[in-house]
Amino acid sequence: MVCAGATRTSVGVTTVAVPAHANGRAFANVRSGSIAPAAALLALYALGFTLLHELARAWGGAGFYSLWFPVAGWRLALLWHQGPRWTLPIALVELAIDLILGAIPLGGPDAPIAWIGAVRPVLAYGLAVWGVRRLVSRPGAAGVTLLAPPMPLALVSIAAPVLAALLTLPQALWRGDLTGVETARDVALSIAAFTVGDLLGTLLIAPPMLWVADRLSGVPRTGLPRPGSMAIVEGALVLGLAALTGEMLRWLGLGSQSAPALIGVAWIGLRFGRVPAWCALVIVCAITLPRTAGAVNTIERLQFHLGLASVVMAGYLAGSFHDAQARARAEVERRDRLLFQAERLKTLRAMSVAVIHEISQPLSTLAIEARHLHELTVDASNEVATTAALIDRKAAHLSGLVRRLRRYGGRAVDEPSPLPIATLIESVVALAKPEVQAADVTLTIAPLAPSATVMAQEIELSQALVNLIRNAAQACGKGGEILLTVDAQEEAVCIAMSNKCARTAAPSAGMGVGVLVARAIVEAHGGTLSLLRAEDMVRAVISLPAIGTAA
Repeated sequence: MVCAGATRTSVGVTTVAVPAHANGRAFANVRSGSIAPAAALLALYALGFTLLHELARAWGGAGFYSLWFPVAGWRLALLWHQGPRWTLPIALVELAIDLILGAIPLGGPDAPIAWIGAVRPVLAYGLAVWGVRRLVSRPGAAGVTLLAPPMPLALVSIAAPVLAALLTLPQALWRGDLTGVETARDVALSIAAFTVGDLLGTLLIAPPMLWVADRLSGVPRTGLPRPGSMAIVEGALVLGLAALTGEMLRWLGLGSQSAPALIGVAWIGLRFGRVPAWCALVIVCAITLPRTAGAVNTIERLQFHLGLASVVMAGYLAGSFHDAQARARAEVERRDRLLFQAERLKTLRAMSVAVIHEISQPLSTLAIEARHLHELTVDASNEVATTAALIDRKAAHLSGLVRRLRRYGGRAVDEPSPLPIATLIESVVALAKPEVQAADVTLTIAPLAPSATVMAQEIELSQALVNLIRNAAQACGKGGEILLTVDAQEEAVCIAMSNKCARTAAPSAGMGVGVLVARAIVEAHGGTLSLLRAEDMVRAVISLPAIGTAA
């Protein structure tokens, strides 16, 4: 859910007017931009598709698909980077190029079938990308090693060619004459060639294309350790030993065996990760593919490429598994640090509760006496009355602060209860106001609906909002603006926080552990936290189930 915008008025800090269109949709429009970049990207894809399609002819055969089809990797890279919504544009581009080059007929009784055959692989790839992303986005998927990055890319690189090959089976059985296959044996060989060619294409071409796309898009590096000189030496020795073993088996008359290369590349992947494994695969393929190009018997070449595809799949999966394990270990270490910090905070909480308990009673008494003194000095001299009023005001403020701290540190609020959003925001503003003022940042609160209520633990939810306000204030610095709005719907309550920074690069700062803690708290309450970034603004949106709906 995205909060609707409205004209803002001041609540407790400073008055700032916010345009009614400053909502999530405006951010989506800023992020999407014009269609010119999309058209340029499709043009680049069309050029790459044409060149790689011509390259694949060297591994083709009469009536058979190419046994190395780099177009498959080019296609998967764009779909994985841009998302499955690009399936239809890519399909139209490939269809147009096939028509222009004469690969499929423009008219005739068989033209519709040929057109379907041209776009069918793209649709299969888009479906595979959508399915893997849907699988990875399920709750709890991040804790499964096989679904942790970068394993999803490895899985879709294998699933997409297999799915595309399976979808060609009906046409091959019904109208095999269109692709030059007649018998059941020819159909099986054709499907096998299709699968092997696409597998080699996706696993060799898609990873470097995505790496380049991430660098151009400014995606930060993963922080995984780079292999050292000894790792490179070990990998070279393993790869050389595998090649030597393969040549020895060929000398013994056993033919070309893929087992030595498979073991060597899998060892490199498991030891050093995905990038070294991919480099080893490139070396193996650079030695192997030239041997199978040109006029080579299709059956022998298919047999050779089946072994090569096994090596490529095993190596890339092993490297991806290594990287996924490394990421999982880093995540466990990060969570351990958070747990240690939580234990220290637990101890600090117990100490603060004890101190607050000791001072709350005397401070309450002092506040009562100060109020009584203020009442007695109303008719006194101006100096005495002013001093008594000041003492009364300060004592009341300190007494209220201690009561709030005592409530914040107590255990009575650990259980969820109906929580009015107005009460929550009032508590959050009181906690965050000193930091916001110290940072010289303007905090503006929209008018709140008194009926907006959620089922929540007030202290935890307050902590989440305070973290977001603190991050927004740190990101903006002096002269920044923090805008907090609440949109109460029938099924959900949306709390949106925007920080409009005076300097352009500021929104990237301050998004660390505080956001992770806030997201964990919100998700524990059955809600969601999303961050929307624009050039000069970051918008955090919290959506929580309203009272009366299932969490």
